[in-house]
Amino acid sequence: QVQLVESGGGSVQAGGSLRLSCTASGRIFWNYRMGWFRQAPGKEREFVTAINWNGRMIDYADSVKGRFTISRDNSKNTVYLQMNSLKPEDAAVYYCATKTAGGDSRSAGEYDYWGQGTQVTVSS
Repeated sequence: QVQLVESGGGSVQAGGSLRLSCTASGRIFWNYRMGWFRQAPGKEREFVTAINWNGRMIDYADSVKGRFTISRDNSKNTVYLQMNSLKPEDAAVYYCATKTAGGDSRSAGEYDYWGQGTQVTVSS
């Protein structure tokens, strides 16, 4: 079992920044692919970004590319999501997730463990 706990959500004005953190506990974390997803009210959960175990393979949704940065610190069992130039359409509950095997990192169904989510609100 892996437990994931997100933190860092909050309310910001458009153009502002937030940094989300996701700390893992339980089984080995360092060799797992990590992803961030988000879900706005009335919408499906959507892929935001993913990072492989050594940080050399990173993928971003087009909607966040150039504004968001994912990183990880395996010594702290933590993955981060730096969000800059936030827009009202970025408002959602953000979830981190981990997958222990290969497959499509953009597909929520491929992930084995999920955090409880952290709310991000962006006002215009």
